[in-house]
Amino acid sequence: MTIRKRIAHRSRGATGKRRSSSKTSKTDWARPMRDEDIAITAEHPEPDLQYVVKVIRRGGLKPSPPKASVSLRIDRDVLDGFKAKGPGYQTRINTILRAFRDASDLGVRPRLSGMQASC
Repeated sequence: MTIRKRIAHRSRGATGKRRSSSKTSKTDWARPMRDEDIAITAEHPEPDLQYVVKVIRRGGLKPSPPKASVSLRIDRDVLDGFKAKGPGYQTRINTILRAFRDASDLGVRPRLSGMQASC
């Protein structure tokens, strides 16, 4: 057995995992963390308020089903109207299409200007 293998063999426990070099934890789990204990850095910036609100809103909701990438032709004025409301226009379009589908499943016939509802 080579020196390298002997050292690796000694540093691993019976499960084959590497043992910690520290015998006891130096973390005081009973002491609550204070605001001044939190270091704001470039790697760990202060959370953005919009991100926090989004997380709170999503809490308790079912995970979104996976999305499919499609190519869809939409009138320019319709697309511009969605984009004018800011980021998330694709999500808004998806929400409206889902609501239309759900209404159609319930037997509600949405009124469409110049089109027949065929869903």
